[in-house]
Amino acid sequence: MNMQKIIKKVIIAGVAATIGFGTFAIEGTNTAQAATTTSVGQKVINYGEKYMGTPYKFGASTSTTRNFDCSSFMKHIFKKYGVNLPRTSVQQSKVGHAVSKSNLKKGDLVFFSSGSRATGRNITHVAVYMGGGKILHTYGGPGVTISNLDSGNWKKTYIKARRVL
Repeated sequence: MNMQKIIKKVIIAGVAATIGFGTFAIEGTNTAQAATTTSVGQKVINYGEKYMGTPYKFGASTSTTRNFDCSSFMKHIFKKYGVNLPRTSVQQSKVGHAVSKSNLKKGDLVFFSSGSRATGRNITHVAVYMGGGKILHTYGGPGVTISNLDSGNWKKTYIKARRVL
């Protein structure tokens, strides 16, 4: 009788361990998938940072890296990692899925109504979210640069964000 209780406990422990490891394996897979998304976003950012200081030119060709406008820059850096974005910021603002500002992740596209064509409601600019409240983008004098999403012009002209990764 005592031996039967021991065997029963060993079997129960084995089943519990198997279920526990199965859950761990499943959760580990989800964690790995999340890490992959994050790492692709970081790769896009790292690649984009190689172009720091590259001049801005409105309407820049998508076949050159000598200069960029905001949307040709996004198109270029995302394409390297298999994301084929449309040409303009307005078109780019319609791909992927909506993300709230409070849930931004590295690699999310962020959109603004800023510059001479801005009405406060229309999309005129796009950037990539870097994490930590920073965006990587190109405009005017600085060319490709990093800015703070939560201050100055960028805070005032923010419209929405989209996740494409």
